[in-house]
Amino acid sequence: MNPETQSVGYRRALEALRSGVPNADAVRVLGSNQANVEQLFLERLASMGDAVAGESQVPGLLMEGGFGTGKSHLLKYLQDKAVSENFVCSHIVISKETPLYDPAKVYRAAIEAAVVPHLRGQAIQEIALSLRQDTPSYAELYKWANRDDSGLGAMFPATLLLHERLRNDPELVEEITNFWSGDKLSVARVRQGLRQISQAATFHVKRIPVRELALQLFTFAPRLMLAAGYRGWVLLFDEVELAGRYSALQRGKSYAELARWMGQIEGEEYPGLMAVMTIVDDFAYVVLEQKGDRDSVGPRLRGKDTDEFRILAAQAEVGMRIIEQDAVSLVAPDDSVLEQTYLKLKDIHARAYGWEP
Repeated sequence: MNPETQSVGYRRALEALRSGVPNADAVRVLGSNQANVEQLFLERLASMGDAVAGESQVPGLLMEGGFGTGKSHLLKYLQDKAVSENFVCSHIVISKETPLYDPAKVYRAAIEAAVVPHLRGQAIQEIALSLRQDTPSYAELYKWANRDDSGLGAMFPATLLLHERLRNDPELVEEITNFWSGDKLSVARVRQGLRQISQAATFHVKRIPVRELALQLFTFAPRLMLAAGYRGWVLLFDEVELAGRYSALQRGKSYAELARWMGQIEGEEYPGLMAVMTIVDDFAYVVLEQKGDRDSVGPRLRGKDTDEFRILAAQAEVGMRIIEQDAVSLVAPDDSVLEQTYLKLKDIHARAYGWEP
């Protein structure tokens, strides 16, 4: 990078810091003082290939810290690191519109926020355009999608085949990539496409319930990214503590989802995907202890006396255990960190405007 380009980047960083909304340039030049978390994160990224080969999921990383410890900044910093290592990344802010307990809404938010290395535009559509059907990685994707143990409904291998062969119907091809992004796609439309390529009898396509479809999309999308030449998909969940404001049932579902993204649900694996989550450091005390979730959520769910809720109760208890025992504590900024940050800002200003502050 030439000096002029570098100075422009430093100026963008300074202007973002002045406005109070740090951008990628600001995050990159300021770096992070959370060396332990950064090391754990990079180790997990490095193990992603082995996990995919072993049909397993890389364990997630839950970080806890008080307000002002830089949780959101750290997530943006880790995203920049991962994108530079050729991972697709999604920064997901948990909110009323994106509740943790709803996989369908989380998936849509993840796709909308996805940053794809060296590409601009809609993530899945751009990734699909970069697929090459004559590559070993694409052959591996197609073979996996058609396996009985892939965990996918017939909609996925069927749409993958249609995307490959149905070049004379660009409207349906677009609908398919939109489906992979989380939009609806009717079974009748897929069957119509299969008839066009004389494959109607090959796939028993049927509707997939919304929640199950979202989980299958989370299974399929990382494989699609791998086939397109990326190393995997990193999900960065911000403000997970907002789950504490939900109803008791919604909190139970959220704890189960946290266990899912941490890779701790037995029998469920998402190869090619890794999650990082942040939560306030007093969540365990305020919500699990004072509000009583640790002792009440499991029994309340089991009280509904169905297999579905008994399984949910066990998963929720795993999620609560992770919050209490496995969260990595962030280092709060002290005077030495503030002094280092001050010196960094002086250096950035010097590089941006070519003078000695």
